[in-house]
Amino acid sequence: MEERIAIGRHFWILASFLAVVGCTTTGDNPAAVVQPHRCQTNNVAIDTDFPTGNIASCEATAADQVSIKLAPEDAPPINCSPWYAFLIDPRDAGTLTIKLDYEVCGHRYWPKISTDGHNWSPVEQDAVILSEVDEVKQAQFTLKHGTKPLFVAGQEIVGSSDYQAWIDDVSQLPDAVPWVLGRSLENRPIPAMTIKAPDTHPREQIVLIGRQHPPEITGALALFPFVETLLSEDPVAIRFRQRFETIVIPMLNPDGVTHGHWRHSSGHKDLNRDWGPFTQPETQLMAGLLEKIEVDPARNLRLFIDFHSTQKDVFYTIPDDYPTNPLLFLKKWLARLSSAIPDYEINRDANHNLDQPNSKNYVYAKYRVPTVTFEIGDETDRALIARIGREAALAMMHELLATQPDSPTK
Repeated sequence: MEERIAIGRHFWILASFLAVVGCTTTGDNPAAVVQPHRCQTNNVAIDTDFPTGNIASCEATAADQVSIKLAPEDAPPINCSPWYAFLIDPRDAGTLTIKLDYEVCGHRYWPKISTDGHNWSPVEQDAVILSEVDEVKQAQFTLKHGTKPLFVAGQEIVGSSDYQAWIDDVSQLPDAVPWVLGRSLENRPIPAMTIKAPDTHPREQIVLIGRQHPPEITGALALFPFVETLLSEDPVAIRFRQRFETIVIPMLNPDGVTHGHWRHSSGHKDLNRDWGPFTQPETQLMAGLLEKIEVDPARNLRLFIDFHSTQKDVFYTIPDDYPTNPLLFLKKWLARLSSAIPDYEINRDANHNLDQPNSKNYVYAKYRVPTVTFEIGDETDRALIARIGREAALAMMHELLATQPDSPTK
C-alpha cells in the first residue's frame, strides 16, 4: 500500500511543473526584476506559481545571486512558522546563492530541495550560513543546479492534491469511506474519511484532525502512517475497526496550505485559537461534526487527536487529574508507546496552554474525553516519524480495546 500511496502523492506535483517550467528567462542583465512572485537573473527565474509556493518578494542582486524576502501573511507577527517555497527555473547548469531575508521571526525551517517535488533532501549543513540582522536570524546558501527545475522549501511540500491522492488511494480499502466535511472560506473542499468495518455501526467514536497550521508538515508525515496503520491487516486493527469508528479530517486549513501561509487561514485567523469562538467556517464545521456525535444517542466520542509540528517532538495533553472517559487513557497510551519504542523518549507536557481556545482544550471542556496535540519536531528523522506514527496507532488501538465497551449514557 505504501508504494501506491507514494505514487498518488507524487502525481499532483507533475501538474505544478507543467505550470512553471514553461517560464523563460530573458535578457542578460542580472539587475533586479522585482515582482511579488518572481524575479530573475540572466540564468535562473524564481517562481511560486504552484500550490504552497510563497515568498514576499525576490530580487536578483548579482548574476548568480538572489535575495528572497519572507514575511507573514498578516501583521503584527503571528506565531513564528516562517514558511517558504519556491522554484528555481534554470536556463543552464550553474550555481545560485540564495539569501533568505526574514522581516520578522527569523530562520526556522532548514532548506530542503527536490527535483520532482516528491523526493526531498536537506541542503548540506556546511552550505548554510546563519547570521542575525537586528536580532532576526537570516540564512544564506549556495546551490548547484542543472538544467531541470529545482524546488526549494522549508519543509517537504504536501498540498491539497497530495491529500486527495492519498485519500483516493487508501479509500480503495473496504473499511475507508471518503467524504467532504464542507468548504473553506475560499470554497476549497475539506477532505474527510471514515474508518470502520463494513456493515457495522460502532458506537465509540475517534476523531483525528491535522494541518490547522499550514507549514506543519511533520504532523502530516505522522498522520499518514497513523491512519494507514488503522486500516492495516494487523489483527488489532481488524478488531479495532469492528468496535470503533474513526473520523479523519487530515487538512482543516486548505486555503492556508494552498497559499503557503505561515499560520493563518484565508480568514486571517489562527484556526487553533478559534475553538470556542468559532468565527471561521473551518472551525464551525468541526464544531458541527462534534456536536452531531454528541446529540446522536447511537454514538459517543471517546478520543480526540490533533496532529501538529513544532521544534521538538512533544505530546501536549490535558493533566491526568482531569476526569475522562476512558479514565487515564493518555497516561496509559503513552506508556504503551514508550514500551513499543524503548529507544525513543516520550516527551509529554500536560500543562501547556491550558487557557487557550485551542482544539485540545475545547474538546475536553465540552465533551470530557481524552484530548492531545500530537506534535512532531520540524527536523525529526523522517523514518522515525513513520515509526512513531505506526507505533502510536498500534498503542492507541491496544489501549482502547483494553477498556470496557462504552455503554449508552445519553
